[in-house]
Amino acid sequence: MKKAGEVKAKNSFPTEIRVVAEELSVAVRQDHDASTVTFLSLSKSLLQILDKIGPTMAVLRQDVHKNIERLEKIYLLDPSLYSCVGEILKKEVDDGTARKRESCAKAVLWLTRSMNFSLALIKNIEKDSEWNLEQIVEESYKSTLKPWHGWISSAAYKVALKLLPEKEVFSSLLMSKGQNCNILKVDIQKFVSLLRPFIDEINAILRKLRLDRMKST
Repeated sequence: MKKAGEVKAKNSFPTEIRVVAEELSVAVRQDHDASTVTFLSLSKSLLQILDKIGPTMAVLRQDVHKNIERLEKIYLLDPSLYSCVGEILKKEVDDGTARKRESCAKAVLWLTRSMNFSLALIKNIEKDSEWNLEQIVEESYKSTLKPWHGWISSAAYKVALKLLPEKEVFSSLLMSKGQNCNILKVDIQKFVSLLRPFIDEINAILRKLRLDRMKST
């Protein structure tokens, strides 16, 4: 006989985080070479999370979308040649184009940093704390994006920070009908444990090729 809590969890709709995680779980677990397809899928899932925060993340969302398009464009030119993120980066390093303004290396770098920010954000949401959403976003930003932002990007972030919704509002947007905060926390933990190893692998590739220190304006 099933417990009441188990029946409720089964009959309720999944959280937004769980939906994204389930869509990506098979690809990430089977991915041993940091494939471009998986990386693009993860990047697109990031847009879903940013959409939940609302128009305050419009600038970051626009950058993410632009970088996805740039990487997707080069991948579609030759899917077999550009099947792995590492191969794309290595080719641009060898060609001397990795540090150019419109390089795929920069697209991968900033997509990875944006995913680092998003993972930090939802991990901080999952923690039991007195912080409001502004404090959570600020802490996540400081540990991921801030070290690499110039004054223009930092100024845009400060404006966005003032327009954030309440923490409870954001959490409710990540949940579906019949959900509660405890279920959301469990889904976040699964989501982070699934994505973190893949993102760490991309971070390691960027460090190995010495592409991890580039800054924006």
